Amino acid sequence: MSAQRTDGRYVVGIDLGGTKIRAGIATMTGDVLHELTQPTLDGREIVAQVTEIVSALAAAVGASGAAIVATAIGGAGVPDADAGHFDLAPNLGGLEGFGVVAELERRLGHAVVIDNDVNIAALGELHDGVGTEVDSFAFVSVGTGIGVGLVLDRRVWQGVRGAAGEIGYLPIGADPLDPANHRRGPLEEVVSGEAIVQRYERASGSTGSTTVDVFERSGDGDRDAAASLDEEARWLAHAILSVDAVVDPGLFVLGGGIGSREELLAPVLHWLGELGRPTIEVRISRLGSNAPILGAVRLAIDAALLSTEREAS
Repeated sequence: MSAQRTDGRYVVGIDLGGTKIRAGIATMTGDVLHELTQPTLDGREIVAQVTEIVSALAAAVGASGAAIVATAIGGAGVPDADAGHFDLAPNLGGLEGFGVVAELERRLGHAVVIDNDVNIAALGELHDGVGTEVDSFAFVSVGTGIGVGLVLDRRVWQGVRGAAGEIGYLPIGADPLDPANHRRGPLEEVVSGEAIVQRYERASGSTGSTTVDVFERSGDGDRDAAASLDEEARWLAHAILSVDAVVDPGLFVLGGGIGSREELLAPVLHWLGELGRPTIEVRISRLGSNAPILGAVRLAIDAALLSTEREAS
């Protein structure tokens, strides 16, 4: 697509996951023009990888690197905006505590902002998903880990230290007193994609499975696979009930690579009924994997506009 079809400025939105990076380039009006997906590299190699991704996206729309005015990154951790790094980021390896913002701004030559990946997905839902119908909701992302993005009265609530929604640390699921469960959190130990596979392989005696395999085998009538997914739904229902008791968001939206699977909705609703709360409204995200990209693009546009305002003042 030609650069002349826009005002000449672009932003990049990046969903930085523990296993893969998804990125998109968009106009200043939020129209995503091109996307790409790559496996996530280890630790600080991500900096070079992101730099190359931004260049590749610019080339894909026939733009120069100078035409990119901001990049926003949603990562699986707690963002420290002042220090420009992620804390509590076990799924990002050596990137935790590293000044990724300063390093990327030096390499890219434009504004870079970071936020929690689930908060960014919730931002995408707010502007392009269920936010077109309601003003408050909780976006529950389940994939490599679990997290919640809270949207209250059309604002993403991040908490005082940016850690609101880190429900993987709820003291349910695995033993909360076992130090081995403190890195990812007791709840995340039982609802992650890895947990689904581990449960299935313990029960079936098989090895080398993936979460996709477990879902497919459950659909084919494999009882061990179905039991593993039912256990996933049970703890996911516990998590939803916990958030609802404190926040009462009115609606829960399930997203992420695992949470967006339609097969999980019925068992989650079943377990909410068993827990005495059958009236809690739960939906599958209609944006699917696009929610984090759309949210990151929105964040990048805001960063670009703020940068322009500062330059003009």
